[in-house]
Amino acid sequence: MDEPRFDEVIHAPLRLRICGLLHPVDRLDFGVLRTALGVSDATLSKHVKTLAESGYVRTDKAAKADRGDARRVMWLSLSRTGRAAFEAHVRALQQIAGTAAK
Repeated sequence: MDEPRFDEVIHAPLRLRICGLLHPVDRLDFGVLRTALGVSDATLSKHVKTLAESGYVRTDKAAKADRGDARRVMWLSLSRTGRAAFEAHVRALQQIAGTAAK
């Protein structure tokens, strides 16, 4: 387990929420994530780009099985690096709040 580490990239409120929603799943549809966060496409794209440039989020465009047309859907997932950074950041926040597991 990595040491607690505060991460400025992840800490921005929307990016923290993005990582939090991606953490328990293998991948999530961009539209589902946008709806869950209640933000516009442009706002979500901006924050996903920051996370992707840091190597924390992977994006992949593929057809969605339940879709009747040929349009592709953007799927988002935490990379191994992103997952480790998020977990270390959460532990740092717990340490700051005095609730870290001993």
